[in-house]
Parts: sequence; structure tokens; C-alpha cells
Amino acid sequence: QVQLMESGGGLVQPGGSLRLSCAASISIFSIDSMGWYRQAPGKERELVARITNGGTTNYADSVKGRFSISRDNAKNTIYLQMNTLEPEDTAVYYCNALRVRSRAIKEDSWGQGTQVTVSS
Repeated sequence: QVQLMESGGGLVQPGGSLRLSCAASISIFSIDSMGWYRQAPGKERELVARITNGGTTNYADSVKGRFSISRDNAKNTIYLQMNTLEPEDTAVYYCNALRVRSRAIKEDSWGQGTQVTVSS
């Protein structure tokens, strides 16, 4: 399993910015894709952004143009730059790693989560 540690959450005013970090316990070259998910109280966990080993990215429609996912291979870390934050972005943000171990076996790993609160 991959151990993941998120950081960078906190309280920010609407229109502000935050940068989340997720450090993996292994080389991210060994991880097929990584991403950020979030879960607000009473709601399902949803995809925010994802990046593959090859660099392909995808985003939830609600964050396109405001959020950007990136990676630093040397640091085994991915980031989520969040700009123009809105109260609707308030949630616990989780880092995810997907490894394809074989044709029939996939492994999902999750971090503990970091709270992001957007409020005036």
C-alpha cells in the first residue's frame, strides 16, 4: 500500500487561494494515477482533479479554470493549487493513489484528509 500525507488546508476567505500538498511514500513513477477528492458534510465523495503517470489531467466541472493539479516527481508529491475559492469548495480534501498491480488487480490508497473551509 501507498502511504499518503496531505497538508495545506485551512480557513480562507472567499476569493482567496490555498495550495494543498500530498506526499507519497513511494516514487510516483510507480503510481498509475493520483488525484484529489473532496467530501462535504452529508454529501458523497467527489473527484476534484486527477493526473496520470503520463501527465494527463482531468477536473470536475465546478473547479475548471480555478484549480490546477501538478506533480513534483523528485519530491514524490502532487499539489492542488486552488484559486478564487468559493464557500461551496468547503470540504475535507483527500489524496488518492491508484496502482494497477496486474491486469486484474488494482490498489487504491487514501490519505487522512485535510480540511478546507471557505468563509467570510
